[in-house]
Amino acid sequence: MIDVDTTWQQVSEALAGDDYDAAFGILDAAMREADPRTRARLALYQASLHALYGEAGVTDMQRSLAAARGLDASLAADPLYLALHAELQARTTGIVSVPADLLTEEAPPLARYHALGALALSGQASGALDVFLPVTDVPEHLRWRLRSWQADSHEANGQTQEAAHLYGEAAHHARGLNRAVMLQEQAALLLQLGQLDAVRQALNAARPEYTGRDPDEGLNLATWHYLNAQALLQQGNPEDALREIEEAARLERHHGDMSYGVALVRGQVFSHLGRPEEALRAFEESLALATEPDRPYAQHELGVALLDLDRPLEARERLEAAAGEADYPYQPEVLADIAECDYRLGRLAEAQLEAEQALAGGAVVPASLVLGSIAMDYYHLDEALDHYERVVRESAPDTRDWVTGHQMAADIMAQQGFRDPAAAYAHAQQALEHTPESDDWHGTLQEYVRKAEALLGQGSRTLN
Repeated sequence: MIDVDTTWQQVSEALAGDDYDAAFGILDAAMREADPRTRARLALYQASLHALYGEAGVTDMQRSLAAARGLDASLAADPLYLALHAELQARTTGIVSVPADLLTEEAPPLARYHALGALALSGQASGALDVFLPVTDVPEHLRWRLRSWQADSHEANGQTQEAAHLYGEAAHHARGLNRAVMLQEQAALLLQLGQLDAVRQALNAARPEYTGRDPDEGLNLATWHYLNAQALLQQGNPEDALREIEEAARLERHHGDMSYGVALVRGQVFSHLGRPEEALRAFEESLALATEPDRPYAQHELGVALLDLDRPLEARERLEAAAGEADYPYQPEVLADIAECDYRLGRLAEAQLEAEQALAGGAVVPASLVLGSIAMDYYHLDEALDHYERVVRESAPDTRDWVTGHQMAADIMAQQGFRDPAAAYAHAQQALEHTPESDDWHGTLQEYVRKAEALLGQGSRTLN
């Protein structure tokens, strides 16, 4: 006589070792020997296995649930049947109403797990997080998946740090490629948070899981290189970032699945390397690959690349397309870039208004650069100096904007007659350290440093 609980325990042990063939074999053998009522219950567990395959398992999941109900009509009211049916609905329609009874502590843990998944899949993140389900209450093969659902839900609610922590927990319960994927999900969120040391730890832990034995590794490994490229770029290492993003692109081409994100990061790397023509081509490719939600990001990057090539009219068209997407989260930044376009087109009044709005919206650095340029054109030197000193304060050290802020601040102070030679010296010296000798600014900054030093020396002798 077949015992359902014993069979499920054997299946769970096989799944804990990632032996899916053995798990299905155990179930199939039990179903052949079981009476119809027992076979109906086993069909529910079979549906639970098919659910592990996500969208690819939908058809088999439907068949198993239909078989269970056909063998025992009373299962239509069973918590596990209802939870599995809810997850199936969420996968096929995106809309589901999960019975409240499935979300209480009295519901069986496996039913609660599938109900939680249904809520997460249907965009009911807060509801999913309200389900009480300790990780030790579900079989081992579901533990990393449970934490992944919960991480997804926190991420959907904008709780990035909590989501990153849960992806780390998911990785702890996973193995092989699944562990790598969870660590990479964690790394992607840590990148958003700017926690680069933690990103490096997660990626270093993920890389050994790629052994070349799993046929699904290719595109996931491309994602690893894509994330590593972003981390290296944020660390100020665009040369190594280029090597990584090119490897990501190579893997995607090999597997015939080019992505918008890899093309976008390639463009960003080329921009950092001062290769605007290549950046432009990469951003154009990114836009061609982008789905609707991603298009404004690609349009924005494309607009900035066109600005770098001093093509403000074309740039403005791309930037306006990005600004036209109400849900685009970087509206102040794109408005500042539109202001830069208008400034270069000689539309100073429009540029001033747009830059002031962008500054009020929080795009401090790009807006201040435009406002500084406009103030310089009107020869409002004190006002321009305020804008460029704000750029220095708010920019990340050693970035292009930070260097520009120092250069312009030193230049204005020179035009004002070195009223504050110590400040002029500090700005000129900082800019000089990051300005190559081939740059026209190099000689000018050297002269400013020399004049400021001379004035500081005179001041010292007077005091003595």
